Amino acid sequence: MQDSGLRMVRLLIVSDIRLYREGLARVLAANGRLVVVDAVASVEEALALLVHRRADVVLLDAASHEALQGACAIRESFPDATVVAMGVTNAEGDVIACAEAGVAGYVLRDGSVEDLVVAVESAARGELRCSPRMAGALLRRLAGLAGERPAPDDARLTRRELEIARMIDAGLANKEIATQLHIEVATVKNHVHHLIEKLGVRRRGEAAAKLRRRSSDSGVV
Repeated sequence: MQDSGLRMVRLLIVSDIRLYREGLARVLAANGRLVVVDAVASVEEALALLVHRRADVVLLDAASHEALQGACAIRESFPDATVVAMGVTNAEGDVIACAEAGVAGYVLRDGSVEDLVVAVESAARGELRCSPRMAGALLRRLAGLAGERPAPDDARLTRRELEIARMIDAGLANKEIATQLHIEVATVKNHVHHLIEKLGVRRRGEAAAKLRRRSSDSGVV
């Protein structure tokens, strides 16, 4: 975290596009307001680096492969880590999916270098810079989560996660689930990731099958 402006934020950049991450590292280093600790190609490299090098903020390319899962992995391994996503679309669902993955700040695809620097500095202070529309969307999602309390038969899973598991078991793809529930595909993927993690399985189908077996064993149809 920044100490009232006494020191600059230490930044770790993660993007699988070499020209992008190296160019961004040079621009931000020259800006003079951030210290670029390193620029790496994957979340795995970032996790290995964070073991022995401190970074106040991890800047994650939202267009990278499985970016949201990467954000979750960073937060799980380093709970105090602050993650900022860059290149996020202006869709409410995508911003909400970032928040659900533990992202503390974001920069839209049409954002400038100044927007990025401000977002990083704000996140390091524990603040979120977003439009009033996005703030409203995040509050609505927070209110919705209040209704997703754990189900009695599986205290670790939310009702939404159980609902998605049943739809997976019925053979629906992520896109079909998103359409039926009127949410973004990225949000469905985030729920699926949580399902897989909580149930200790490797694939979405295994998660659904495990819950089906539990329901069968308990006599619940």
